[in-house]
Amino acid sequence: MNDTLVKTVFFNVPPATVWRFLTDKDKLGTWFHPARKDLAEGEAFECYQTSETGETSRHIWGEVLTADAPHRLVHTFEIPAFSGVATTVEWVLEPIPSGTRLTLTHTGVARAMGDAALPMLMALDAGWEEHFALLRPAAMAQAA
Repeated sequence: MNDTLVKTVFFNVPPATVWRFLTDKDKLGTWFHPARKDLAEGEAFECYQTSETGETSRHIWGEVLTADAPHRLVHTFEIPAFSGVATTVEWVLEPIPSGTRLTLTHTGVARAMGDAALPMLMALDAGWEEHFALLRPAAMAQAA
């Protein structure tokens, strides 16, 4: 199964602004999930979610493999459903006139999910769309 999920989105802010939203722990919380520390090459990271009852739990975790600011970020990506199998997310930021083209490539879901890969890919696809819908206005507000 080809389990490569590719999303391309555009921003009318420079790559450096988008980069900060991908790596800064406080900015991650505005569009994705809060992190305990900034994402840095060679370091593990954890993102959290808060339940309706106010309980905080680890939601996504991994290790930053490459952090070439503000061009390329690669990290492993694990969630409880992957049962200890890491997937990989690559973010490529390219300057374009008046903004940034961001391409996300998420691979390894079939290895992590087996026969349940397609439903998980569909859920991840929808999830990334929801997160990007939050990232755009957050990044624009930062640039204003």
